[in-house]
Amino acid sequence: QVQLVESGGGLVQAGGSLRLSCAASGRTFSWYSMGWFRQAPGKEREFVAAIKWSGGDTYYPDSVKGRFTISRDNAKNTVYLQMNSLKPEDTAVYYCARDRTPGSGLHSRVDEYDYWGQGTQVTVSS
Repeated sequence: QVQLVESGGGLVQAGGSLRLSCAASGRTFSWYSMGWFRQAPGKEREFVAAIKWSGGDTYYPDSVKGRFTISRDNAKNTVYLQMNSLKPEDTAVYYCARDRTPGSGLHSRVDEYDYWGQGTQVTVSS
């Protein structure tokens, strides 16, 4: 069983920055691509970023490209999301997730991930 634990959320003013972390249990972390998603009240879960198992490739939607950066440290079983130039519309619960398939590429659909963290709240005030 894999456990993912997010941390680093909080309240920040528009234009500010936050760094989220997601610590994974188990010894197979480096085999899997990882993703970050977010969900605002009344909305569907939305893809935010993905990083390949090797760390060499990343993928972002246009809504966060140039502002958010995903990275990973396989030695620490941890994936990060650096969020800069935050906007009120970035307010949501942020989740990290593990890709369903080891050694896969980059995915953006919720059903392509099988393990999820409990989420961390990010609130951006205007």
